[in-house]
Amino acid sequence: MAGRTATGGGAGGRTRLQKALYWGGVAAVWGIIFLVVFFTVFARGLPDTSALYDVDRQPSITYLDRNGALIATRGAQQAPPADLSQLPDYVPAAFVAIEDRRFYWHPGFDPIGMSRAALRNMRAGRVVEGGSTITQQLAKNLFLTPDQTLRRKTQELMLAVWLEMKFSKEEILALYLNRVYFGAGAYGIEAASLRYFDKSARDLTVGEAALLAGLLKAPSRYSPVSERERAAARATVVLDEMEDAGVITAEQRRAAAAEPVRVSRTLATQHAQYFIDWLDQEIRGLVGEPTEDLVVETTLDLTLQTAAERSVRRILERDAGRGVEQAALVALDGEGRVRALIGGASYADSQFNRAIDARRQAGSAFKPFVYLAALEAGYTPETPVVDEPIRIGAWEPRNYSGTFAGEMTLAEAVAQSTNTVAASIADQIGRDSVARAARRLGITGRVGLEPAMALGAVEVSPLEMAQAYDAFANGGRRVEAHGITRIRTPAGRVIYQRAARGEAGGQAINNPHLYYLNQMLRGVVQRGTARAVNIPGRDLAGKTGTTSDYKDAWFVGYTGGFTVAVWVGKDDNSPMRGVTGGQAPAAIWKGFMDAALPRLNVQPIPSGPAMPEGWVPADPVGDLLGRLAGDEAGGEPVVEPGPDPAMSQGPPNERPVVRPTAPRPSAPAGPDQRGEAPPPEKRPDPLFF
Repeated sequence: MAGRTATGGGAGGRTRLQKALYWGGVAAVWGIIFLVVFFTVFARGLPDTSALYDVDRQPSITYLDRNGALIATRGAQQAPPADLSQLPDYVPAAFVAIEDRRFYWHPGFDPIGMSRAALRNMRAGRVVEGGSTITQQLAKNLFLTPDQTLRRKTQELMLAVWLEMKFSKEEILALYLNRVYFGAGAYGIEAASLRYFDKSARDLTVGEAALLAGLLKAPSRYSPVSERERAAARATVVLDEMEDAGVITAEQRRAAAAEPVRVSRTLATQHAQYFIDWLDQEIRGLVGEPTEDLVVETTLDLTLQTAAERSVRRILERDAGRGVEQAALVALDGEGRVRALIGGASYADSQFNRAIDARRQAGSAFKPFVYLAALEAGYTPETPVVDEPIRIGAWEPRNYSGTFAGEMTLAEAVAQSTNTVAASIADQIGRDSVARAARRLGITGRVGLEPAMALGAVEVSPLEMAQAYDAFANGGRRVEAHGITRIRTPAGRVIYQRAARGEAGGQAINNPHLYYLNQMLRGVVQRGTARAVNIPGRDLAGKTGTTSDYKDAWFVGYTGGFTVAVWVGKDDNSPMRGVTGGQAPAAIWKGFMDAALPRLNVQPIPSGPAMPEGWVPADPVGDLLGRLAGDEAGGEPVVEPGPDPAMSQGPPNERPVVRPTAPRPSAPAGPDQRGEAPPPEKRPDPLFF
């Protein structure tokens, strides 16, 4: 019994140290068991870390302008990895200062940072701060999904510790900076530097490094392209953190804040994104869904694109008070290559491409197709026509002025955009012939045969109008508007190459009809509704268009081998305040052409194919004198030498005394047919529809 007492006394007589060791051992055993079970459960489904250096991304498409300058890159873009030892010290330090101040001292996760973030989130009642380290972010970016679950967070911690055991801090930071997403399709600091600043990461300034470091929190929210003020404020926070961490001095901080950070011009060219959107659809039609990185060589000229943007922006701001809210512009060269394209006032506000997808009534800008059909039916610019009240079925077209000018020539009717003449001619020659002429030149949408179609009650896109008018500018050949020259891989393997001559091709307008039409459309610019666009010393022609109630206004103009279509209006199709084609669209066109023409070095409008044998250009003075002489002497009319100055591109001056070979319609009875005085001078007011 004494023995039992002694034994019991021994058990109960443990010292405090012995008890602590005992219970510590028990806790350790259970802790090990718990950790084994915990890691067994959460390690199940961990990704294969052998894919550490693999990059899984969508193919990128890089778009270059006609001179090889970068327009945009769509999809993921990744440049060769940046060597941190080659970067300025403040570049990686900027990311450490704002993302993970204790990066060099923690084991992959930061208990202090996690506790601070948890406390702030509890106080706010929502997530306002994250506690992830750079190593945790790298683990998530490399191996995990963005799901916010306990399992994913635990796996992130486990992988962060594994990364810290496998790599040095410098290697982890290098992996992070070369793999993280910076927005605008750029992965890695080198790609981001090239994308945002057109320079290598080795050449980043303090301010540029701060801006890139600030992007990581939310690349779209702090984009320097679409959210400039927010991006600047975020960069200021990064500069403050860099100074507080001792990365830069106060003087460097002030210098960085004083120097503006300029984003790449090509990235900031948002209107070019309408052009890229159009090509994005075209590419998939040509080569299918991309499975590898592609380089698309386009027809766009960034210098002309910038000039177009500037002109559009200036007139939209000037005429905002008159209800001019949207604009579209398409510029084509004589082969149908798109040199500039603007699809709206702001791509950031609306991605709807009005240059391609909007279909608006053309107004009088459609009349050249009426007059082309008339010329092909035998009319000439000097054919007498009458501006008078007419009725076609239940429809009575009227002129903008509300008056009628009486007898005039066809050229005068074109210059002054006389509605009654266009409607009457279309009715006489057949509206189906007008529709055929429009389709032959490149109008692809529906062209109805209602009487009002002669005045432009036809819905078209700016691209269609530029494409159709391009035949007037290039000698009468039909073109197919296009923006892609070649598609290749970055290594140079060619996947698609456009033929040297457009696929549509073919002579669409013969002479003398092309010659006559260009003569009349020159008159629109020289003395008609588009006088505002005239540029001394340049051979220009075109046509204005304004729809009823001022819902749409157009000007489509051209010179030798270069055509530009401009439309303005509102997306909701409500009226503007008295805006006509000779005003806002013409001002945009002229502002663009003033900048473009010196760069283009264009030639006069070409004459086109050879004239029929024995043809001579019309001579208004000679015609009048010939008629008078014929009436007095009863002989053949005499053709006087000397063509109209506007017809300087016409055929040689050897002209036999014959009339044009094309038949002319019988002119309505008028005073001059009886040898009387010519009709009274028409009203000088510009007339348009």
